[in-house]
Amino acid sequence: MNKLSIKEIKDRLKDTPTLDDPFVQSLQQDERKGVQTALAQLKRRLERQAASYAAFKERFKYENQLWQDGQQYVAGIDEVGRGPLAGPVVTCAVILKPDFDLVGVTDSKQLTRHEREQLYLQIVNEALEVSIAVNPCTVIDQLNIYAATQQAMIRSVDSLAHRPSHLIVDAVPLAIDIPQTTLIKGDQKSISVAAASIVAKEYRDHLMRDYDRLYPGYGFAENMGYGTKQHLQGLAELGPCPIHRHSFSPVQQYLR
Repeated sequence: MNKLSIKEIKDRLKDTPTLDDPFVQSLQQDERKGVQTALAQLKRRLERQAASYAAFKERFKYENQLWQDGQQYVAGIDEVGRGPLAGPVVTCAVILKPDFDLVGVTDSKQLTRHEREQLYLQIVNEALEVSIAVNPCTVIDQLNIYAATQQAMIRSVDSLAHRPSHLIVDAVPLAIDIPQTTLIKGDQKSISVAAASIVAKEYRDHLMRDYDRLYPGYGFAENMGYGTKQHLQGLAELGPCPIHRHSFSPVQQYLR
């Protein structure tokens, strides 16, 4: 009986879930270098998957504990856009179900644009509920960015059809009559907060790309309103546009 080719072996190993698989075991004595390299690659892939799953379970610990304590609806809250010179602050509240299984959900800043886009769609599809709130630059200038963020976060919670029994909030305590856990770097510690961060960032990024078409010259599609060299050059040449935050430095110096 002819041996399988290296390519055929690699193709079969792509769908192999464990090193204990009989096919994998049968390859242990195959002395071909290509086969042993493929086995080593499989081992590394499975180790990465196991590490990712363990990290996913760790980020679910707050939700699991609250569910075990009888808190049926646990909402993760996060924001995107506190630092930019232009554009809104966007907040999101997400209520997940216990069977939520998107292992790739983590801090949105650690994901590529493509990964965020795919996860955004999956989160919206799999979550029990998702709510988004936006505060524009006018509200930010009126209240200050911290208060505008809090206000939008509270609005995103109040807009949920399922009233949460507990909130997990990234860094910003909220003046709302719901028990809450406030976590520093919550998007790295809680799966609900991480899901909220991905949805908020994708939503805001799409807004900023739309604004780039309305107000060209600042590079909003690339910098999302942050103070990059291109953005500052646009401010110097064009002055602020309608979505710039007048209360932020250095926007103030370009007001006319």
